[in-house]
Amino acid sequence: MRASRLLSVLLLLQNRGRMTAEELAEELEVSVRTVYRDIDALSASGVPVYADRGRTGGYRLVDGYRTRLTGMTEEEAQSLSLAGLPVAAAELGLGTVLAAAQLKLYAALPQELRDRAGRVAERFYLDVPGWHRGIESLPTLAAVADAVWSSHRIRIRYERWGQRVVERDLEPLGLILKAGNWYLAGRCEGSDRTYRISRIQELTDLGEEFERPAGFDLAAYWQEWSEQFERRMYPRVAVVRLSPRAQALVPFYAGSVGARALRECPNEPAADGWLTMELPVEPGEPAIGELLRFGPHLEVLEPADLRAQLAAAIEGMGAIYG
Repeated sequence: MRASRLLSVLLLLQNRGRMTAEELAEELEVSVRTVYRDIDALSASGVPVYADRGRTGGYRLVDGYRTRLTGMTEEEAQSLSLAGLPVAAAELGLGTVLAAAQLKLYAALPQELRDRAGRVAERFYLDVPGWHRGIESLPTLAAVADAVWSSHRIRIRYERWGQRVVERDLEPLGLILKAGNWYLAGRCEGSDRTYRISRIQELTDLGEEFERPAGFDLAAYWQEWSEQFERRMYPRVAVVRLSPRAQALVPFYAGSVGARALRECPNEPAADGWLTMELPVEPGEPAIGELLRFGPHLEVLEPADLRAQLAAAIEGMGAIYG
């Protein structure tokens, strides 16, 4: 552990130049006294590190000194695929591993490329979760990730929709991060299924290795599953009229499904700007709430029962507000 930390101190000084003991302590999540001891250990081992005194002082390496100790561990190499997703890496338990891998990568770059990489990190940041959503509790995520890496069969207690808890033995094939939510693609009883990580209540590693199915493509599987999920979520189609304002609001109120339907609509707006199109909607009451969001900028033409339900909801709201 200490050897790894000493290497991190060395790479930090090599990549960033002068750093104070407090900055090093914050970066490495240790005490300032630990940094002092680490600097003494590096000096004793022959590393040319010295301290600049004064208010703008700190530790730095002798100009021109570079270490070649930049070999990556297997975990560090794996974590680089999450380099743009620091929150995801932390949720998987790879936060510190990713930081170490990035330090080694920067240390191996020429100065010009190191400077460019630093400018990119300063100017661009990826925030994966969507707006207005809380952070899910994911106590089993790290264990699921371990099972995916090691190809171990697992047993889970899983809360299905309707709060029914079931037990499943499955082969974990891959993890997917979608709009801030984690999903597991797993093979259960010969078929591939998807599980939301936040609904896994308990997990047991059965300690049995399995052979991954030949040719399994995680990205292709997720795309196909997502399309099927959307068809299940939006089994009905409503014929609606949309004002120009409603057309602009479709991506926000009706999501990607509505936005795609709008793009693929073969009709042209009428002279008044209103557009008649087919809009996929959820079954039952959720469709009423979704359509009411558009206010007076949307009119349902068909089906008749949906139009009647919407009219009744509007009438009820009118009675409340007078």
